[in-house]
Amino acid sequence: MIDKLELYFKAAQSAKIGIWKMNLQTNDVFWDAVTKCILEVPEDFEPVNGNGINFYTEGENRDRIKVLIEKAINEGISFNDKFQITTAKNNIRYIECICQVEIIDGKPLNLLGTFQDITNEQNLINELQLNVEKFSSIFSSANDAIFIIDTSNGVITDCNPRSSELTGYNNSELKGLHNSKLFPVELRTELRLFLKYNLTRNEYTVNETYIKTKLGETIPVEIASGKIFQVDNIKYLVCFIRDISERKNVEAKLSLLSLAASETTDTIVIANEKGEAVWANQAYLDLTGLNMEEIIGKKPGYLSKGPETDLNASLLMRKAIKNKESIKITILNYNKKNEKYWFELNITTVFDSNNNFINFVGVGRNVTQRIEKEFELKRLLDVTSSQNNKLYNFTHIVSHNIRSHTSNLSMVVDVIENTDDIDEKLSYFDLFKEGTEKLSESIEYLNEIITIQQKTNIEKTKIQLKNEIEKTRMALSLAIKDSQITITHTIPENLIVNVIPAYLDSILLNLFTNAIKYKSPDRKATLEISYEIIKDYTIINFRDNGLGLDLKKNKHKLFGMYKTFHGNENAKGIGLFITKNQLEAMDGKIEVESEVGHGTNFKIYLNEQ
Repeated sequence: MIDKLELYFKAAQSAKIGIWKMNLQTNDVFWDAVTKCILEVPEDFEPVNGNGINFYTEGENRDRIKVLIEKAINEGISFNDKFQITTAKNNIRYIECICQVEIIDGKPLNLLGTFQDITNEQNLINELQLNVEKFSSIFSSANDAIFIIDTSNGVITDCNPRSSELTGYNNSELKGLHNSKLFPVELRTELRLFLKYNLTRNEYTVNETYIKTKLGETIPVEIASGKIFQVDNIKYLVCFIRDISERKNVEAKLSLLSLAASETTDTIVIANEKGEAVWANQAYLDLTGLNMEEIIGKKPGYLSKGPETDLNASLLMRKAIKNKESIKITILNYNKKNEKYWFELNITTVFDSNNNFINFVGVGRNVTQRIEKEFELKRLLDVTSSQNNKLYNFTHIVSHNIRSHTSNLSMVVDVIENTDDIDEKLSYFDLFKEGTEKLSESIEYLNEIITIQQKTNIEKTKIQLKNEIEKTRMALSLAIKDSQITITHTIPENLIVNVIPAYLDSILLNLFTNAIKYKSPDRKATLEISYEIIKDYTIINFRDNGLGLDLKKNKHKLFGMYKTFHGNENAKGIGLFITKNQLEAMDGKIEVESEVGHGTNFKIYLNEQ
């Protein structure tokens, strides 16, 4: 018997199971080395009846062991239970305590038991219990419907509350229902293959499909399957089903918006908070000539700047983007071919419901035709205003002259009527003839000026300037010969000017005859004709060495009507007035440089636009 006990003690020690004994007659207590080790007391520690209770954690554990010990002593009831203890070194451990009651002659004599450290096992159990509680919480409160399906027969064995909300079936109806009943008939084959694939691969996969509710409603869903798990030789598959109706509605709306944005003739660009493009429609690509790779990740318009782009407008846009503000602006841009176009752009900032910035949306359109028409209208208004002012001044001049001529004619007629002398009457006919000629001349000038003012929209023609100069010189050959003026020019054969031919002819005649009329008697007369090209203008210089003009005194009235400055009897004071009007009608202008006694240079600006 002793040998057997020794073998038992050795086996218990090998298994790290402590042995303890309490003699109920003598109250002696025995703890073996393993028990002392578990309680973290010294090997020479001598246990006393009752002090072992203090190692059990105060509260429920200590109360429970007290009750069990009392029942074992008083009623001979053995026990097997698990407890939390606090060791002598103040460490928390979990132990399993087994107590057997030795009864002799009907009375409990000894309490014999084992004492085993199950801390690791209990920690695992606690962790497992926590995980079970977490899973249960997630399973119950998940937004997705969760179904656990028996893979052997396809039957739903469990599901969470969200499953009932999604399908319209209650939990008791779902449990035991074949999973295919949740899907429309036409989709069941597809879903069966999907689940079969998951059973084969045993990996997480997602698919979009539709479910059919208890009331027959079809709902778009996203179905995902997790990995298979096994319990009691039965394999189960977890399926997650999510209602994507709202997402599908949003996608449909976005699809319509994308279609509308792609097909509209207005340009649309969407940019992030840094102002970098994330998308642009075809209209924008067509207008700019850029492709999507040249736009995405870049700031829209970075390739649209050119020499005539308004820098202030660009700064305003950059400031608005920096401050995340909306702005509407019209700016001159350039496409990839360096062609100019006017661009009306409306940049709008988009925020979510929490006022968090999402992106910029720029909607624009090509307004080149409108802007050009506005410029043309402004130009016409300016021309009209200028013409009205000219005509107003011209009316005063002409009306004054006509009144003077008619007054003179009236006086001559009055004299003729009041004399009986035939010779006297005949002597006044020369005065009458001169007066009518002056009146006719004034009316002709009036008609010519009005004609110029009315014909501002006559189309210009490209002509060879050198030929026109030679024609004018030929037409005035007799006058040139009589005046002995030398006329030279440096106009090349290929110089083409864009003018109204009749106006150019009149301008050349006026400037040639001016050089002849106002030549200096102190030197041989010369007229040098040269040219230069500056931007949109061809400038023709008519430089003579004639009498010259006092510009400080007369420049302000040089191009006025009936203005003469040298007392030349052939001067009418109308030539330069007409020349100025003809040039302005062609969007050109005339300037003069002159010095008394040295000559004059008339600069004719021909607008080539």
